[in-house]
Amino acid sequence: MKPDFKQVEIVKSFLQGENDDWLFSQSDGIRRQVFGDGVFIRGIIEFSNYCKQNCSYCGLRVPNKEIARYRLTSEEILFCVEIAEKQGIRTIVLQSGEDPYISDEWIAGLIAEIKKKYSIAITLSLGERSFETYKLWRNAGADRYLLRIETFNRKVYENARKGHYWEDRLKCIQMLKELDYETGSGFMVGLPGETIDSFADSILELTKLNLDMIGIGPFVAHPETPFKKESNGDVLLTLRTLAIVRILNPLANIPSTSALESAQKGARLTGLKVGANVIMPSLTPERVKVLYNIYPGKNATRDTTEYSIEAVRKMIGEAGLHWSDSVGGSPNWLNRKQLENTL
Repeated sequence: MKPDFKQVEIVKSFLQGENDDWLFSQSDGIRRQVFGDGVFIRGIIEFSNYCKQNCSYCGLRVPNKEIARYRLTSEEILFCVEIAEKQGIRTIVLQSGEDPYISDEWIAGLIAEIKKKYSIAITLSLGERSFETYKLWRNAGADRYLLRIETFNRKVYENARKGHYWEDRLKCIQMLKELDYETGSGFMVGLPGETIDSFADSILELTKLNLDMIGIGPFVAHPETPFKKESNGDVLLTLRTLAIVRILNPLANIPSTSALESAQKGARLTGLKVGANVIMPSLTPERVKVLYNIYPGKNATRDTTEYSIEAVRKMIGEAGLHWSDSVGGSPNWLNRKQLENTL
């Protein structure tokens, strides 16, 4: 029986470990009921680590002079997409910092070229943009968009993203939904200033957004940021959060994130066992992969792209699941489209 998670106090009790065995069993059961034993694969192509922003937690922040910057060409990106298709990956994620050099039109052209050459879904993760830009990319063929809201605590948000306002972030999410993207958001567990009360509230508020994709990962302190001396987010708390979010959002696609693995070896495998149904291996070329260093450990292992994919296949098998060759659309989004078509 699905528990009543409507009250913050109930969510808090599970976050604090009231009954982990029951919680994880329920979240895994719901995932299996909705998605079966299949795990959707999203191949991430991190095509630029330039960023104009000054976020207090991210290694790509513009004041960081210790990082070597890079941009991939469209030819390099298309080569990565070809690798993805040959490996049976049906969705790619185009991700970058908010690079002021790369034009909206260039990205739209890239999207159109990928759609022309490959039968593949495109997810974008390119930060806050205008309605017109989101519309341009949607019309070019983009299917999905990821924009993590990070927290529903306004003070914590504005401390983490100096000079930015939480309401602007929410407005972008609302614009994406209006443009009929499969829309994803989520937050970090353990951001400085977050309390158990505000975090429980964030979980409930996030659920109200009725998202198609939800990303949950621990905060991992980066040495070249103002948050360098802060404690990392707790991995067990992150797994509890993932499980609660799965129960509250049964139809959303939820990844087991690379941040989990960076925080604790083997935690990404555990994420698959407690409600996650998506894995996102990096397809970024080996020569620059380690430079997309948004947090320590991100893309730190220098192996070939093929080996990285094989490692993910092995992990899925260890979780008692299998690699799905589906394009992996969100049941939440598909149900919404079917309802619209009947009206």
